[in-house]
Amino acid sequence: MLGLPRGEVFLVSWTKEWKEAFLNEKKLIEKLIGEYMIDIQHIGSTAVPHLKAKPIIDIAIVLERFEDGLKCIAPLEKLGYKYRENVLPERYYFNKGEPRTHQIHMYEKGNKYLMEQLKFRNHLINNDAARIEYEQLKIQLSQANPSNKHQYAEEKTDFIRSILNIING
Repeated sequence: MLGLPRGEVFLVSWTKEWKEAFLNEKKLIEKLIGEYMIDIQHIGSTAVPHLKAKPIIDIAIVLERFEDGLKCIAPLEKLGYKYRENVLPERYYFNKGEPRTHQIHMYEKGNKYLMEQLKFRNHLINNDAARIEYEQLKIQLSQANPSNKHQYAEEKTDFIRSILNIING
């Protein structure tokens, strides 16, 4: 299953189809804006095997120069993405679909938010106990905030910070 209706928060069980959905989207994106990209990564909970997640594919695109992101807006709109200005700090943010199926977070190389995303994802992939603990928290928060994605996200912050503190020593 892929797609989260506006205003809803719910989790579904992980599926290998999410990786395939990312790889398919990656090919489309690379064809249109590959000249500006250094890297493209599957991030967020759908990138972590066996972790329940909101059914949205999160994609991180790494740019050599931040201002190149402006050149990517029109091509990504051809794929159905909508650019959302000033949604999240230090990135270009796009979403696709209604219900929403994909999100792009476009960063300049070395961006601290990008580095945190990748570190957290990798830690959950490699640490079953942390993945299970995070999943239990996500289940609890999704049930407590079924129509408030901002509250759901905010209440995950302390756990994410604690993991990043462990990783960063």
